[in-house]
Amino acid sequence: MLVVSRRVGESVVIGDDITISVLEVRGDVIRIGIDAPRSVAVHRSELLEQLAQSNKEAASPSADAVDSLLTAFRDRDA
Repeated sequence: MLVVSRRVGESVVIGDDITISVLEVRGDVIRIGIDAPRSVAVHRSELLEQLAQSNKEAASPSADAVDSLLTAFRDRDA
């Protein structure tokens, strides 16, 4: 990991077409601006983690849901 220090108004350039600029520093909060082509996905990491957790929960049915499906299939065959 590259670690750099920047002040308000300073930037970091990644590749030929991505620029990350420090817009404001207020206490322990830093506002940054990201200028990147539309083809580059830019996401906040906590949202990606939340989406991954949500997908995991949706893909793993609860035991109650599995039991009720099994009961429905058994009742249908009887």
